[in-house]
Amino acid sequence: MSEIEPRELRDAFGRFMTGVTVVTCLDEAGRPVGFTANSFSSVSLSPPLLLVCPGKFLSSFKAFSACSSFAVSVLSEGQEDIANVFAGYKGDRFARVDHTPNCDGIPLIDGAVASFSCRTHQVMPAGDHSILVGEVREFAQSPGRGLGYSGGQFFSLGLEHKARDPGARKNICGALVEVDGGVLLKASPEGYGLPECVAPDRTSLRVCLRNELQELGMDVELGPVYSVFDDPSQGIHFAYLLAKATHVSLPAGFERIPFSELPGLTFKSAATARMLERFAEEARTRNFNLYLGDAVSGETHQIQERA
Repeated sequence: MSEIEPRELRDAFGRFMTGVTVVTCLDEAGRPVGFTANSFSSVSLSPPLLLVCPGKFLSSFKAFSACSSFAVSVLSEGQEDIANVFAGYKGDRFARVDHTPNCDGIPLIDGAVASFSCRTHQVMPAGDHSILVGEVREFAQSPGRGLGYSGGQFFSLGLEHKARDPGARKNICGALVEVDGGVLLKASPEGYGLPECVAPDRTSLRVCLRNELQELGMDVELGPVYSVFDDPSQGIHFAYLLAKATHVSLPAGFERIPFSELPGLTFKSAATARMLERFAEEARTRNFNLYLGDAVSGETHQIQERA
């Protein structure tokens, strides 16, 4: 049997789609600590048990290994920023996130679709992690969808469903690929356009778009859905996602256009021009909004940028 390569094994584990949680407890000094985890599972209804798996690399590993109680908050769609805070922010994480203490004083994340307050039932060593089993003492839930995670990326089932229109004659999916303070655009005689593809029936928009970008030689991390609109006159449904290039190599025919130059360009369609003008403004503050409507008018809803 060949030796297992850890990076490849991690990628294979990442094929399994999960939810995203924030696990919290108090350290020995009574200070709150927490980390982002998708290694969460229900275990038993009688008694009510769940488990999480803190890694030994965590600065808070000692606290979770010795805690008598802990809590799990299941994040909702749109809470990518909270997941990123508890995954990598080095400062006071709780100062950046709205939360409410449970009966033990342990923070629960506000806006989570479910939360569980647990008494520690068992802690078992497991390689480079520990298995922390908790007995659920209290729980709460709210309407909405949970935040998803697969292949190293967040996803939102609600927005994914809105992004495709089964009744449309054609579904087109594209990406606003951000590179060093600019966006990748393709020039043509009709004006600039975004990288995009026509999604066949029964094919995920993200899968279609990821394949298209890979064929263009773009190494891109797809983010949240940014703009969804219809063109009733042509029976076309459009969906565009935010994206970041993880490897900068301009494909043939593409240019990196700085944000500041986007409003003055000529685009292939008026809808694309309006979308890029809005993106240029929102990129200054990193406060992005999801557009839902048609090619002329619609509504915007605040979304969170991935770190």
